Amino acid sequence: MRKLSAIFFVVLIIGISVFTFYSNRKKTDMGTDLTIYAYDSFVSEWGPGPQIIAAFEKKYGIKVSVISAGDAGQVLQKVIIEKDNVNADILIGIDNNLLSKAIAADVTETYKSPNLNNIPQELIFDKSYHVTPFDYGYFSIIYDSEKITNPPKSLDDLFKPEFKKSLILMDPRTSSPGLGFLLWTISEYKDSFTDYWQKLMPSVLTITAGWDSGYGLFTEGEAPMVLSYTTSPAYHAEYENTDRYKSAIFPTGHYMQIEGISIVKDAKHRKAAEKFIDFMLENDIQNILPLTNWMYPVNTSLPLPNSFKQAPKPKISLMINSNIIDKNLNTWIDKWANAVTK
Repeated sequence: MRKLSAIFFVVLIIGISVFTFYSNRKKTDMGTDLTIYAYDSFVSEWGPGPQIIAAFEKKYGIKVSVISAGDAGQVLQKVIIEKDNVNADILIGIDNNLLSKAIAADVTETYKSPNLNNIPQELIFDKSYHVTPFDYGYFSIIYDSEKITNPPKSLDDLFKPEFKKSLILMDPRTSSPGLGFLLWTISEYKDSFTDYWQKLMPSVLTITAGWDSGYGLFTEGEAPMVLSYTTSPAYHAEYENTDRYKSAIFPTGHYMQIEGISIVKDAKHRKAAEKFIDFMLENDIQNILPLTNWMYPVNTSLPLPNSFKQAPKPKISLMINSNIIDKNLNTWIDKWANAVTK
C-alpha cells in the first residue's frame, strides 16, 4: 500500500507539473499582454494607434502597451540595439526600404497571415513574410499655395533660385520618409544622385531627424515646402477644411512606400502577436487608416473618404528592389552624407 501510495503521489506530482507547464506555455504563447514598438505618428492621439489598440483589447481581452521611438527608422534601430533583450512582441513601421536592413539584422520572425488573401500581390513586398504590409503611400513635395504660386513640376525644379532655403527634408539615416526621398533621387538620377544633392542643398532650409518635427516646422510657417506624402493635403481638407496645402505631382513618378508590421524575434507572446497582425488586415481596421495614418489601406477594395480627392495618386510608381538596397544602402548613405556637407 505504501508503494502504491508513493507511486500515486509521484504520478500526481508529474501530472500537476505537466498541467502547469502546458497552462503556463499557453499563457505565454497568447499572453494577457502585448508590447508594441511603433513610430510617433502611429502612436499619437490623432494617429491610428489609440483606436486600433482599444478595438483589439476589447475583442481579445489582451492588454497592449505601446512604446514610441521616433520615426520608423529609429524604431528599427531601437530593436537592433536591444537585439538580445527586446522588450516588445510587435514592431510597426518596417517598410519596403527598411526591409533589407531588418532582415540582415535578424530581428524579426516570419508569419504569413491568412488575411493576406485580401491584399494585392504587388503590395506584398516581402515574400519571405518577415514583414506584413498594412498601408501604403507616395512621397511628395507638399507646398503652401499661399506662398508658392508656381510650384515645382520636377525634382530639378527644386533648384530654382526662388526656392532658396524653402524646403524641409528628413535625414535618411533616421527617418523612413528621409530614406524614401534619398531612394527617389537614386531611382531618377542613378549614380549621379550625389550631384543632384549638391545642387539641391541651397534650397534646403533644414534636415530634421524625423517626419513629425519636419512637418511641424512646415505647418508653423518656417518654410513653404516639405517632404511628406501625396495624402497630406487630404488631412488639411478633412480637419481644417482648407485646400491651402497641395502636393506637387511630377510626371516622372513618385517613390512608393509600403508600411509593414512584424513579429519581433523570440517574442514572448507569439500567438497574441499573430492575432494583432491578422487584426490589422481586417476591413474595420483598414478603414481606420486613411483618416488617421493618412495612407492608403492595402485592402484596395475599400472605399476612400471624400477628402482623399485632395490626394492625387501619381501615374508612375517608383521603387527600388530591396536586394539592391541591401547591397548598396551603406554606400549610398555615406555618399549622401558627403554630398550634403560639401
